[in-house]
Amino acid sequence: MTDAGPNLIPLIIVTLALASFIVAGLRARARSASDYGIGGRYIGRIGGGAAIASNWMSAASLLGMGGLLYLHGYYALAYVIGWTGGYVLLLVLMAGQIRRFGKYTAPDFVGDRYASPMAGLISAGISITISIIYCTAQFKGIGMLFAWLFGTDYRNGVILGAVVVVGYVIISGVLGVARNQQLQYTLLIVSFILPLMVLAYKLGYFWVLPQFGYGVAIQDLKREFGINFAAPFASGSLFQWISLCFTLMVGTAGLPHVLSRFYVVPNIRDARWSLVWGLFFIALIYWSAPAYAVFARLLEARSGVSLSPAAAERMADLVVIKTAVMGGLPPWMIGILAAGAVSAAFFTVAGLLITGASSFSHDIYYRFINPRASETTKMALSKAAVVALAGVVLVVALDPPGLIAEITAVAFALAGNTIFPAFLLGIWWGRANRHGVIAGMLTGVVITFSAPLFGGFLPLVADIFPLTSSAFFGAPTVIAIMVGVSLLTPPPPDEVRRFLAEQVHGHMD
Repeated sequence: MTDAGPNLIPLIIVTLALASFIVAGLRARARSASDYGIGGRYIGRIGGGAAIASNWMSAASLLGMGGLLYLHGYYALAYVIGWTGGYVLLLVLMAGQIRRFGKYTAPDFVGDRYASPMAGLISAGISITISIIYCTAQFKGIGMLFAWLFGTDYRNGVILGAVVVVGYVIISGVLGVARNQQLQYTLLIVSFILPLMVLAYKLGYFWVLPQFGYGVAIQDLKREFGINFAAPFASGSLFQWISLCFTLMVGTAGLPHVLSRFYVVPNIRDARWSLVWGLFFIALIYWSAPAYAVFARLLEARSGVSLSPAAAERMADLVVIKTAVMGGLPPWMIGILAAGAVSAAFFTVAGLLITGASSFSHDIYYRFINPRASETTKMALSKAAVVALAGVVLVVALDPPGLIAEITAVAFALAGNTIFPAFLLGIWWGRANRHGVIAGMLTGVVITFSAPLFGGFLPLVADIFPLTSSAFFGAPTVIAIMVGVSLLTPPPPDEVRRFLAEQVHGHMD
């Protein structure tokens, strides 16, 4: 799909879509650090929900999930359930309390809650690492899409995409991104569902709600071609499925750029309602990804195409676009679909780079190096950090280590093994202290990367803590270590425990 020359009509549509976002971002150009990466502004419950959804709708959602479902069928539903279930977990356990605590970033929360600058520094380092891993997956998606649009190779596509993304982030701040995210979600919902409805109509399935109508296509695959797309655990064991699902849930509830959305709402009700709306908007997209995967398999089978496992894996991350092409959709509609996929990856990268940059400029430089730094200095450092982080991500993305969703899952595992336990016990257990959280987060980092570090000579480690699913045993282990170390060391300051009791849990907004 990248060797037939530029796809001119889709390229024009994608360019117009990105131009509209850039124009909107220019109107909200960042003027201070509060606009550039720390908090943003309140934009209403539905607007906040749309911002959450569009910030969440990444290349892993619009491209990677469809690719994994295409390859693995039922097994890949762990991604759908894990990512949506994580928002329910966040809604029930932490959304309102995060808002009440009133800190702007995850390192801010960890540092202040545990009265430990060192804990905040470790959290900042973890946040930056999560941003790099997550961005690598998005850069892969951007590279594949730009390569298809321009008819070039992947290397040129990812370099071109990186230049465009960094340019946007430097121009716009979080306020611009949030407003664009509402506009973006409108594009996402139209671009992802409209082509799906047309595909369902052309294939003779219930097109009004293709998210339900594709069930008949699954039956047709099995009856006509013997492909049992709904066979459970055909690509992995029950333990692997549960571990992956659990890891994605707790990782979702621990992602710094997701948690930061709750710092800008005025009260706990708005925090929760923004999350409810965000979950609804996310579900509209997630219910559609399996349909694209099923239609791709059906179109291939009916046209006599039989790809080898290696060939199928190479094209899996573009299966959504490939399905639209195979289904004979008009170029302008394929362009709309591509515009949605590009913008999803584009703005997720923007949010992640801003999170990583603010962790450096605010949580590391301002807190540890120069507490008297001016807003202008922090702003300049934020922009420099964006460029530096993007450079690191670009180098890694030139030779991506896996599929889009698989790379993304590693970031979730790291968040689930580190940030999630720190927030969970920090909110709900007043006895948790700085010694416990430092020991826990460092243990979580080791657990996350234990499979590549130790799995070669300790196979059991790789079995218990797989790279993409390590939080199933990892998060409980970290929580246990935090509890044990906290009980063996002095309690946190009285003012911290009093603040938790009186301000975080002591009243209703």
